[in-house]
Amino acid sequence: MLVSLLTVSNLASATQEPNLWPNTQYEKTIPTHTQILGYKVGERITNHADMLRFFDALEKAAPTRIKVFEYARSWEGRKLIYAVIGSPENIAKLDEFAVGMQKLADPRITSEKAAKQLIDTLPASVWLEHGVHGNEISSTDAAMMTAYHLLAAPNEATNKKILANTLVFIDPLQNPDGRTRFTSRYYATVGMLHSGDRLSAEQNEPWPNGRSNHYLFDMNRDWLAITQPETAGRVNILNYYKPTVVIDLHEMGGDQSYFFPPAAQPLNPHMSKAQLENTALIGRNIGANFDTFGFDYFTREIFDAFYPGYGDSWPTFYGASAATYEVASSRGEVFQTANGKTLTYLDTIKRHFVASIATAEAVAEHREKILRDFYRYQENAIIDGKNDKNERVFVLPNVRDKAGTHRLATLMAQHGVEVKQATEAFKACGTSYAAGAYFIDTAQPRGRFVKTTFTQQVDMSSDFIKEQERRRARKLNDEIYDVTGWSLPLMFNIDTNSCGKAIDVAFDRVSADTPLKGEVSNTQAKVAYLVPWGDMAAGRFLSAALQAGLTIKSADKAFVLDNTTAFTAGTLIIEVKANDDKLAATVIKLAEQTGAKVVGVDTSWVTDGPSFGSGYTVNMSAPNIAMAWDEPTSSLSAGNTRFVIERQFNYPVTAIRSNQLASADLGAYQVLILPSGNYTQTLGTAGVENIQTWINQGGVLITLGGATRFAAQAEVNLLDVQRENLFKTDQVAKPEEKTSSVAGQLITTKAELLKATENSEESPDYVAGILANVEVDQEHWLTAGVNSKLVAMVVGNSIYTPIKLASGKNLAWFADEKNVLASGYLWPAVTQQLAYKPFLIHQPSGNGMIIAFTQEPTSRAYLDGLNVLLMNSIFRAAAHAEPLP
Repeated sequence: MLVSLLTVSNLASATQEPNLWPNTQYEKTIPTHTQILGYKVGERITNHADMLRFFDALEKAAPTRIKVFEYARSWEGRKLIYAVIGSPENIAKLDEFAVGMQKLADPRITSEKAAKQLIDTLPASVWLEHGVHGNEISSTDAAMMTAYHLLAAPNEATNKKILANTLVFIDPLQNPDGRTRFTSRYYATVGMLHSGDRLSAEQNEPWPNGRSNHYLFDMNRDWLAITQPETAGRVNILNYYKPTVVIDLHEMGGDQSYFFPPAAQPLNPHMSKAQLENTALIGRNIGANFDTFGFDYFTREIFDAFYPGYGDSWPTFYGASAATYEVASSRGEVFQTANGKTLTYLDTIKRHFVASIATAEAVAEHREKILRDFYRYQENAIIDGKNDKNERVFVLPNVRDKAGTHRLATLMAQHGVEVKQATEAFKACGTSYAAGAYFIDTAQPRGRFVKTTFTQQVDMSSDFIKEQERRRARKLNDEIYDVTGWSLPLMFNIDTNSCGKAIDVAFDRVSADTPLKGEVSNTQAKVAYLVPWGDMAAGRFLSAALQAGLTIKSADKAFVLDNTTAFTAGTLIIEVKANDDKLAATVIKLAEQTGAKVVGVDTSWVTDGPSFGSGYTVNMSAPNIAMAWDEPTSSLSAGNTRFVIERQFNYPVTAIRSNQLASADLGAYQVLILPSGNYTQTLGTAGVENIQTWINQGGVLITLGGATRFAAQAEVNLLDVQRENLFKTDQVAKPEEKTSSVAGQLITTKAELLKATENSEESPDYVAGILANVEVDQEHWLTAGVNSKLVAMVVGNSIYTPIKLASGKNLAWFADEKNVLASGYLWPAVTQQLAYKPFLIHQPSGNGMIIAFTQEPTSRAYLDGLNVLLMNSIFRAAAHAEPLP
């Protein structure tokens, strides 16, 4: 199906803007799309720069009714803004509104009487967030359409109601880098005619597509770890205004219609009944408006409300009523649907626009209820916390992994949680803690957020699980949309205790920017400076020190210095005589920057373990790291991994197009990382041989997730393990060679029928995402400084045989059947089969080695507890390889 550019341009009248809302007259004082941008709504996919121009023009035209603010900058330097639209009276009192919402959000300082006064006077607020996925294009133009409509028709009946009772916040583009990637590439493919054919270049984005941001993050999954600047800006501003309704507008497949709440099952049990009622009220109003316009829609399917780390679920836990909307995507200016209809870009914009206005209308109509429910949410959160006899307070002892504990404590403060650090020793529920321990009392307004992110297990409803097991037994796809385990202490591998009683101890409040203080004892050390290994403060110190040119050693084993002080395996040794006379100043500076603990020593006399000059003490070097980039690499895996190394380890990575690895001279690189992906066709036999030769000459190959599956393939044979099929207690016989007929058989029961239809070989059941316990070999240099127990994310259906000792070692493996599941829901058959299977495999090869992670250690950059293991795989492995001269 081809549509000329002229036809697309004439979808609207040549003389006026498309009819946005029935029987509406627009004021000429507010400039139109055409006047500002030179094209009508829906004629073109608006880029980031034009979106900024549009909102700037609106603010200049109606400065008393709209305010535009910048809240962040993307990695590529693009401005992120939000606009606030309301009556002149409400806009003039915007800061007062924020103060009022802060008061309403805390019943400890706001009595029922004071809350009623606030509810009587405050407007409700709706936050419309658009375009978190850069290639879900319609929502940004719908945001512009919404803003224009509210400003240019203030006396239209619905708008009048909205503006009198509601502040409408519009975040028009959450992912400017991704949208820019999409729009530039899309229009580069358009020829004389637009094509809606799903085979056309216009409908098929090149790698990486525009969904993700600069670091190829799916930012709709970044709300728990807050790793990206765009997310951090949104969290800050939402915590300031606390809008009472938050809507995240998305796109889905072009053959569908439109989704809005009620949400699908499962629901997060820490959501309130009132929140669900409010989103249902809003959904009902959207449905009525869609009926008027003749728009199809569906509810209660696909898109659930279980995982707390989405843009529509995170606000739920400060008390907002929040939801996701999804529109069928044209993924361009036109799209040919499966039933032969033409879906235009304007069609998709209109649906998001109508849903947005209907949302604001419902919020205005239920202003008092929504504000009252917001206050009640805070009250109930505090009551729930006080009544929790097991997990009222979470305590972070802050003994092991102080850097990781600090990161978790400050992250929770960034979320808006009250986090405290004891300034004196105390006891809680019979356990003694030293000064410096952190604690979080769930008897606070954000207590439910603490509960859902800190408790080990958040259960899906038993009815939902029963239905998924039924579907699985029938070989039907399950309805689990995303990960089912997300406990932050588990993912960060941080010791956390709980207590059912309040803690009374002197404390300091922790903020998002509370620094991790470095420490250097004996700053004028005569022999060396030692940095105990095992947390990311030491990891960042190593990264910075190598880039600063320091000469550094690292101990493969733990040791005791002069019968007094024990140091962990992996401890960094920076000898005074091996470095220049500015070493002391450099060490002090790096400790301050990284938060590392450094011990200056005046002797090298080791009484237990390897000495500084031992063969078990290796010289660390600054490795050059290459990473496969482009097809067939998973963009999320590549982006997450590059981000962790570059922004959490603070070390540079060189991205190399995957197809170049087939013949490239990799001699300048000591480490090559293959993110998840099947490289069989891209590399071919010659490419595999090229990489194998490089490994044998001293290279370190690291494979992640799906890349491990590639390396283990028989025709590739880089890694000496095999991917397992589903284990069955009653194995189905392999079919004999096909013939025209076979011997007859009798099937006498339905059970026998089902058995006869089973495949002889099939993969284990797919896992949407759980947290699994991992045990770690403590006697290998690759696991130096790594805790004996870790937690990993398991996604997919790949389980591997253990490697034989003749080929390598299994250095980390999943725990036994009883203990393998740390959090989430894992199919019973997979629970059995996953037990004791490898997570980390080390295979020497020539002068180099392969290090294989069977699951991805950098998923969403929120598995902080695996970072030291990944650092070892890069830096310690490069030190142990023996590159040829």
